[in-house]
Amino acid sequence: MSLPDPTPPRKLSRWPLYGPFALLFIFMIGWSAVWIWARGEAVRRIDAGAQGLRKAGYELSWRERVVGGYPFRLNVTLTEPRLRDRSGWGLEAPTLEGQAFMHAPTSWIIAAPQGLTFVRPVGGPVRVQGRLVRASLTHLTSAPPSFSFEGAGLTFQPAAGANLFGLSAAERVEIHLRRAPAAVGDEAGVWVSVEGGKAQLPGLLGRLAADKPVALQWDMRLSKISALRGSSWAEAVRAWSDAGGVARVPRAGLTAGDALIGVTGGELGVDTDGRVKGRLDLTLRQAPRAFDALEAAGLAAQPQIGAAAAVVAARQGKDDVARAPLYFEAGRTTLGPISLWPAPRVYERR
Repeated sequence: MSLPDPTPPRKLSRWPLYGPFALLFIFMIGWSAVWIWARGEAVRRIDAGAQGLRKAGYELSWRERVVGGYPFRLNVTLTEPRLRDRSGWGLEAPTLEGQAFMHAPTSWIIAAPQGLTFVRPVGGPVRVQGRLVRASLTHLTSAPPSFSFEGAGLTFQPAAGANLFGLSAAERVEIHLRRAPAAVGDEAGVWVSVEGGKAQLPGLLGRLAADKPVALQWDMRLSKISALRGSSWAEAVRAWSDAGGVARVPRAGLTAGDALIGVTGGELGVDTDGRVKGRLDLTLRQAPRAFDALEAAGLAAQPQIGAAAAVVAARQGKDDVARAPLYFEAGRTTLGPISLWPAPRVYERR
């Protein structure tokens, strides 16, 4: 009697061994395709935005653009970027570096590791350098998008032949633009903060500060913000103003040494000539010294300064603080009833 031959064992499947590597390889190919698409989309949007700015009358250029960051980021480096508007304001830098993560491609961090230069239409270029010079840009589909600038350990150096800038240094500078939640309404907020500033002598701030720190706080709320749209800055501001947009200033202040200019409230707009209109309620400490600095800086004629100083002195209380309204109307800036100088211009009328 013979026993049947045993069934030969089946060969073990190699899928458990090679399957994970195959899936990983497929995932890598798919992810690489997604990254290449995202890179192309970033380049397309940059080019479209640049073309839109050029059509609006801005000058925008760069010498070289490099896009990398594979596999989890998008890194954009612009060499010698340069931006100018029609009024003469400009911004340029040796390099600008932008970065966004693949899981959040509409949230960008932008840095200027070698500093940047802003150009004033009258005063000329000012070189800005520091330990930290960076910005963030998010919510790109909102109007306006969210923007933040942060600088630490900054120095401000006017170019050869340029006018002095108010500050020579600042420990910290922050600028924030945020759209309000839908529950609040069609608003946006603008916050500006300067801490530990050092005045550039012998300018107006230098005369006020007398080597003491300078600080600035500005809090502003813009209504009808969705109307701030247009092919140029002037067109956007006109559309916003025509829609009834106003800027409310609940609080603000400039401290230069012992002198203080505070804002306890106010509302501003833009007239048809592109100049600021409205009113700010001021508190002034060490006002006589401030008026002496204004006169020395040549910002207003002596009779006007003397009359404005008399108005403030008449309103000064025991706390050495005077309260007076500052008006912007008919293209002029007036303190109480005294006309001082032209109202600030928001855009140049063409």
